[in-house]
This record gives sequence, C-alpha cells and structure tokens, in this order.
Amino acid sequence: MDLLLVDDERLFVKGLSASLRKEGFQTFTAFNGREALEILKSVKIDLVLLDIMLPEMDGITLLRKIREKMRVPVIMLTAKDDYADMVLGLELGADDYVTKPFNTRVLVARINTIMRRLGTNNAGIESVEEGIIHSGKLAIDLNRRTMYKEGSEIDLTAKEFDILHTLVQNSGIVLSREKIYDIVWQELDCDTRTVDVHISRLREKIEDDTANPSYIITKWGAGYYFRRDGTR
Repeated sequence: MDLLLVDDERLFVKGLSASLRKEGFQTFTAFNGREALEILKSVKIDLVLLDIMLPEMDGITLLRKIREKMRVPVIMLTAKDDYADMVLGLELGADDYVTKPFNTRVLVARINTIMRRLGTNNAGIESVEEGIIHSGKLAIDLNRRTMYKEGSEIDLTAKEFDILHTLVQNSGIVLSREKIYDIVWQELDCDTRTVDVHISRLREKIEDDTANPSYIITKWGAGYYFRRDGTR
C-alpha cells in the first residue's frame, strides 16, 4: 500500500516513514502542500497522512484541494487540543484523525480499518499469486524479497530490490531520480548518480539487452519508469 505522509517536521517524517516501512507500507513524503499535490498528480496513492500545521498552505486548505479532485482516504495528524480543526477536517471529508504523539501501531490499525471499509487491497499491484508480482519474464516475490527471471533466481542487492519494487509499484509512472532516492535511501541530500549506477546494475541483471531495455525505461530529462509487460 502506498502512503503519502505530509508534514514539515523532517525528523518526525523520517522516523514515521521508517516505522511504516517496517509495517510493510511504501511511503512517499512531502513537506508542504505544493509537494503533496505534485505527488498526488503523478503517483497512485492509497492513503494520505496529513498534518494540519503546514507552511505555505495549511492542512485544512490542502484537504479542500484534495477533495475537489479525488477521493483518496485522508487521516489528519493533529495536536492534542485542536478539537476545532479535528471537527472541520472531518466535515471537509477526512476519514479519520490521530493526535500527536501517537503509537505507530495505533496509526496502522486506523489505516487498515479505513482500507478494509473501502475494500482496498494493495491498489495498483497486479499479482497472480499471493505476494508475487508477474511481469513478462520476471516474477518478483515481495515476501522473500527475491526475483526470478524465466524461473531462475536473480541475485539482487537490498537497494536493487528496493528500487525494482518502487518502480514496479508505480508501473507506467515516471519517477525522478530525486524521488527514487527519497523513497529508497530516505536521506535529505540526494545523490542522483547513485540512482543511475544502481539502475545500470539492475538492468544488467534483468534486461536481455541493456542498450535496448524492455522493463526499466529512461524518460530523458525526467527519470525512470517500469513497463509492466516487458515488451517494446
């Protein structure tokens, strides 16, 4: 499940993102409303965690803009005594709220409750077998973090698998080098050369012809995307 965490407290975002990844979620992050809207335009997000206190555009205003165009579930993150904002957020279409500080397991329970109610189960992922994504000659086992090509296991490093998983989850969507680095490395200082090197090594392992790739495609000037069927 792909979550978008919108909060301007960078240490909080880094810690919560790490905790949510341990719980099996893929987490995108934004530190203001403008960044959040850009991500929502380009990535299929399953649920938004939205802090009310944001710079430039507060969470209530952002919620209004989200509700003008989409019905993605939203959980508001509020301070302990912001009862007026809690009520307003719910009236504007927020699905739930949690007050800071909170236990991550409580948040995960709220997320799962909302997704069960909406009948959403890993939206955007097409899997034939439980926990396994099939794409052309490739089979990606998410539970064992392994990949097979034509039935043979391909040895991937942890970062290579994370990059592949990120691209597959967003099949057909161009992700910039900066976004890939943010998701996989979870560091503020982006080194796009590192992304290019890992993509190059990953292509050597999964592509029949690295000069004419079928799966990981370069969108010049924009980034990379994954072509699900592996055909040109």
